[in-house]
Amino acid sequence: MIDLYSWTTPNGRKISIALEEMGLEYKSHAIDITKDEQFAPDFLKISPNNRIPAIVDEDNSIFESGAILMYLAEKTNLFAPEYGSHEYWQMMQWFMWQMGGFGPMIGQAHHFLKYNKGKSEYSEQRYHAETLRLYGVLDSHLATSPYIISTLSIADFATWPWASRFEYHQVDLNDFPNVKRWYLELAARPAFARGYAQPKDAGPIPLP
Repeated sequence: MIDLYSWTTPNGRKISIALEEMGLEYKSHAIDITKDEQFAPDFLKISPNNRIPAIVDEDNSIFESGAILMYLAEKTNLFAPEYGSHEYWQMMQWFMWQMGGFGPMIGQAHHFLKYNKGKSEYSEQRYHAETLRLYGVLDSHLATSPYIISTLSIADFATWPWASRFEYHQVDLNDFPNVKRWYLELAARPAFARGYAQPKDAGPIPLP
């Protein structure tokens, strides 16, 4: 049994979606970041950076969403190509692209555009422009690939939850038809719906 400590954020949903797709038994523990529960001393023992998500799997306590996804892929031998193969490195470069760009940058966009509208016109314009650029990069890539790589992988689990906040980013998915096709296909998967609803049901998956 894996214990998942998470909240209804893109980074949290990466892991619950992966756990559902991998068919792993797990128990969700809600860490309500709107109430600063991530700073509780007990959670600090699991996640030294005071951030969700984190998991405990027997003797393994792991924080950081990217590390958790890689751990789960290795544990199950699912949703990642053979290590060292061409396809593996294709996946990893896009996985790192999400961790370094399509996440932190568009997270800044919805910080300013949704939660702090009007406080910094410069920040709104800067991060919205970068968000549109990143969606464009993904759209061009998905024009020639059904998923982030040729098969469903942890790179999709990492990227899709951030795209699910397209409304927060003031992005119209109709402007990115390949992203829209990919997004809707994954949204229709039962495991994605179950994972999206963890650690509590915050409403249906947004649809364009």
